[in-house]
Amino acid sequence: MQVKGIVFAGTATPARAEMSRFVRDVLGLTPGQVEGVEADLFDLPDGSSLVVASVDGIGDTERSVGFLVDDVEAAAGELRAAGTRVDAEISSNARYRYIHFWAPDGQIYELVEETGRTTA
Repeated sequence: MQVKGIVFAGTATPARAEMSRFVRDVLGLTPGQVEGVEADLFDLPDGSSLVVASVDGIGDTERSVGFLVDDVEAAAGELRAAGTRVDAEISSNARYRYIHFWAPDGQIYELVEETGRTTA
């Protein structure tokens, strides 16, 4: 598997509205929207994104990092072959196909394949 970069970082918080205002108004990040994303998404100049979600909005974790790969099925297969716990099914939205996995630190991460950069 070749990880090409970090495509997003996500945070889940009970203070979603306050955090989103902070990211927009203080950090100056540009809000974006992607069909199929149930969170506040902010696009960064390098093409990556910050996602601010409600509690449990990014799975059973407070933070998530999405690693960009060319082929999410193949990469998930490699993780499974290495004994890593991986979700059973690939999810998708208007921009990405992705799957969660649990690393040795017990935290959830994601493999992400870009399907398009069109915003809704």
